[in-house]
Amino acid sequence: MKALILVGGFGTRLRPLTLSVPKPLVDFCNKPILLHQVEALVKAGVTHVILAVSYMSEMLEKEMKEQEQRLGIRISLSHEKEPLGTAGPLALARELITSSSEPFFVLNSDVICEFPFEEMVRFHKHHGKEGTIVVTRVEEPSKYGVVIYEAEIGRIHRFVEKPQVFVSNKINAGMYIFSPMVLNRIQLRPTSIEKEIFPVMAQEGQLYAMELQGFWMDIGQPKDFLTGMCMYLHSLRHKAPDRLHQGPGIVGNVLVDPTAQIGENCSIGPNVTIGPEVVIEDGVRIKRCTILKGSRIRSHSWLESCIIGWSSDVGQWVRMENIAVLGEDVIVKDELYLNGANVLPHKSIADSVPEPRIIM
Repeated sequence: MKALILVGGFGTRLRPLTLSVPKPLVDFCNKPILLHQVEALVKAGVTHVILAVSYMSEMLEKEMKEQEQRLGIRISLSHEKEPLGTAGPLALARELITSSSEPFFVLNSDVICEFPFEEMVRFHKHHGKEGTIVVTRVEEPSKYGVVIYEAEIGRIHRFVEKPQVFVSNKINAGMYIFSPMVLNRIQLRPTSIEKEIFPVMAQEGQLYAMELQGFWMDIGQPKDFLTGMCMYLHSLRHKAPDRLHQGPGIVGNVLVDPTAQIGENCSIGPNVTIGPEVVIEDGVRIKRCTILKGSRIRSHSWLESCIIGWSSDVGQWVRMENIAVLGEDVIVKDELYLNGANVLPHKSIADSVPEPRIIM
């Protein structure tokens, strides 16, 4: 089977991290976002993954060559010269997709969940129509476009954008499986699959919905990245508790790379991911944070709801909170307070940031 992953965006919502690497290669819980998806696809029998790319594609290409060999599959890149929306890339990759008559997966690259790819195949083959969308339940449907479908069989009737009265609490989860004939509907031009293709398919009775079990998050911006991390770690606690770290000073669900070093009298967790070669000095307190590869958190600092970019250095007695994000190679001097600061790569911060802002 084949899968197309839409990785063409610029990742602007996840800056400053995406100023250094393309968003699919940003580490989420110590593994590039893209690899969470690709490994789950391989497990479900996918042998050829196509990446619809535009931005920083050399870096992606290099990384994917390595993964291709490791996973024993084929990974192709389909290059957009101009942004093609969410449907255009399918037309661009038509040749690669249609070399077999099997159904194929299409994924948004920002989605993290317990990927139900095997169930999707069974569900899709059972109803026998052109397309299946995975839907997920949300608390506040008025913020999203919702899907209205027959709960018993899954047939989709229509889509309602940001409903002000309750009509459904199920939204498109950004994972699809299609039969190849769907490509006859899509032309090679910028097209939205959600607004232009799906409504017509639903009208013709060719589109079905399968409800996702378990957690789901679009991790395309820092606030949701951290929420998704909490959900993922909670899921690990149930599915693979041995992957979580235990030891003195560890509180709740914490993921620590074996090459990281943690000092004395620290309190780490709940909901913390510590990447490779990270050094946490003595007396540090970290809650609800991701610390990326090669960073150092110096003694007695206090971090909550932060993302610390690669090879950054946070000084002693620093306090950081409120979705503060450091890009790559940022230095924060001792005894500073950072409230919701977004710091671009290669900066040195010598003054406190009492109100959320971007440091250029």
